[in-house]
Amino acid sequence: MKMDAEQRDDGTKPIAVLKSVGPKLVPFFKTLAIYFVLFGDGSKLESIFYCAIKCLPIISLIIFVLLHGMSFSEYYSYSRKILAGLIFSCFGDAFLVWKSLGYFDHGVAMFAIAQMMYASAFGLKPVNPSAGVACSVLAAMTYSFLFPGLNGSMVYICLIYVSLIGFMVWRAIARVQFFNDLWTWTKLCGCAGALCFIVSDFVIAYDRFVSPVPYSHQIIMVTYYAAQLGITLSVVDSQVDAFLKVPS
Repeated sequence: MKMDAEQRDDGTKPIAVLKSVGPKLVPFFKTLAIYFVLFGDGSKLESIFYCAIKCLPIISLIIFVLLHGMSFSEYYSYSRKILAGLIFSCFGDAFLVWKSLGYFDHGVAMFAIAQMMYASAFGLKPVNPSAGVACSVLAAMTYSFLFPGLNGSMVYICLIYVSLIGFMVWRAIARVQFFNDLWTWTKLCGCAGALCFIVSDFVIAYDRFVSPVPYSHQIIMVTYYAAQLGITLSVVDSQVDAFLKVPS
């Protein structure tokens, strides 16, 4: 068992992870570069071409997850949920391209489902109540900043979404058990991704409902793609985690 644990640790060290996943991430970084070269200045953001370029990095991450294996067995439950989250995120990206035409709510709904998929993948154990309290306070503060600019149904939609993403961040943080030496670099990537997600979504909401944020487009998209990358990387050793949880 000790040898298995050591082999698992070697397989999840940063250099080992980089060698393993690096080549599979090339399409993501290429499409990311294309996006920022073409639309980094935040102009011409309502077109089918823009929609396609915006979604390409997420499609690359979907392919990345599939390349790491996929089946209906319990060992791939985590990967399936992350895959579902990425697919709903891709739909959300498409809807938000035409948010000025009334599709903002549709985009929020897609991302709400994505947050539920991610939270479900991260699981309910370990509980880590202190992280739960911290995330609840963070979610409450976030909503309090946004509340003055909310009207109509958006008051409730925003409350639900903030609660969901706060819950997702809590579950991502809870998986990183530093004190019990049960953390891995992939779990840390998932946690960092979740935190980037809340930054990206907060800037979107604050810029839309409260006050314009300088360089909002660049901040939103950098943190958003970083979030999706971090969460996607958490699938790398998820099958090993599932195998170790199966009773012998």
